[in-house]
Amino acid sequence: MAGLKVIEMGQLIAGPFAAKTLADFGADVIKIESPDGGDPLRKWRLLKDGTSVWWQIQSRNKRSIALDLRTPEGQDIVRRLAHEADVLIENFRPGALESWGLDPAVLLEHNPRLIVLRVSGYGQTGPYRNRPGFGVVAEAMGGLRHLTGEPDRTPVRVGVSMGDTLAALHGVIGILLALQHRHRSGQGQVIDVALYEAVFNCMESLLPEYSAFGAVRAPAGSALPGIAPTNAYRCQDGAYALVAGNGDSIFKRLMTLIGRDDLAKDPSLADNTGRVARVEELDAAIGAWTAQRSVDEVLTLLDGASVPAGRIYTVADIAADPHYQARGMLHTIAMDDGSSLAIPGIVPKLSATPGQHRRNAPTLGQDTDNVLQDMGLSPAQIAELKRQGIVH
Repeated sequence: MAGLKVIEMGQLIAGPFAAKTLADFGADVIKIESPDGGDPLRKWRLLKDGTSVWWQIQSRNKRSIALDLRTPEGQDIVRRLAHEADVLIENFRPGALESWGLDPAVLLEHNPRLIVLRVSGYGQTGPYRNRPGFGVVAEAMGGLRHLTGEPDRTPVRVGVSMGDTLAALHGVIGILLALQHRHRSGQGQVIDVALYEAVFNCMESLLPEYSAFGAVRAPAGSALPGIAPTNAYRCQDGAYALVAGNGDSIFKRLMTLIGRDDLAKDPSLADNTGRVARVEELDAAIGAWTAQRSVDEVLTLLDGASVPAGRIYTVADIAADPHYQARGMLHTIAMDDGSSLAIPGIVPKLSATPGQHRRNAPTLGQDTDNVLQDMGLSPAQIAELKRQGIVH
């Protein structure tokens, strides 16, 4: 992405996550923030020296310009930036850009090569377009929330902002597709990503099963309905082992390992259909075996039998895991106060052009002067904009 100029107009998670992904691979991302505190994510969750440590992930490799978008002068600066940009990313409610005189159709008239990613709760069209939409609502509307948790219990949310992140990744895919189209045609375009649609796109066979059979998939706790055996099994020490013995040959190895040759050789269990019909029996057999052993012993034995299995990681497990270390997924940065901070490494891993952590997340307006100077504004003009409170 080196040489790609990206204007990020958004806050919190979805739009900024998409821009962060591009920045990790070399794009010059100029993040536009309100002079009044900037992106609210700066103050979300746990703070270090007044700023969220999450900020160091979401905004690494970006430049920050503090700009009042409610003013004509601020809007004009965005137009001038967009005229020279490759990509503009925004995740405001539909109509916000238009209300600021920044209609993507108009921006494209002045810069036909511009690619505009618009991320919103419900998309730019349709009867729900004007509703406020957050990731948690999108997860529910997209079908994910109904499937999480235990049967007959209140559906639980995923512990992270999955709807926002899925939308961001779909947005990045859209940008890459649009760049390929622009490479051939020279033309930019608008990408419309709805949070709920990004979630719905990951719902596998949910809709065709309903269409063909009227089946409404329900929450199933740690099991995966229709695929057996695969579940979380309690071990002697109280920990859980996740065991996926649902492949035909894997199932036979698993049953042999736990001393159930009768099940391994049962022709009615030779394929998934037969195993699903007797899933409770199979879960009970596996659970009886794990209950007599520690999770470490269980996982060692399963690994030796080439049966996919794993433990449930906490972040402490992640931080101590040698595989995370070996894959470069635990990256340590130096903070401005001299302390160190561990942050996730960069995904995906490219052999020829890997991503890099080039700079820490910016302070609010850290790069305002630099960006405006690049646009051709003089120090006197910049000082006047600051005096008027248009930039910070």
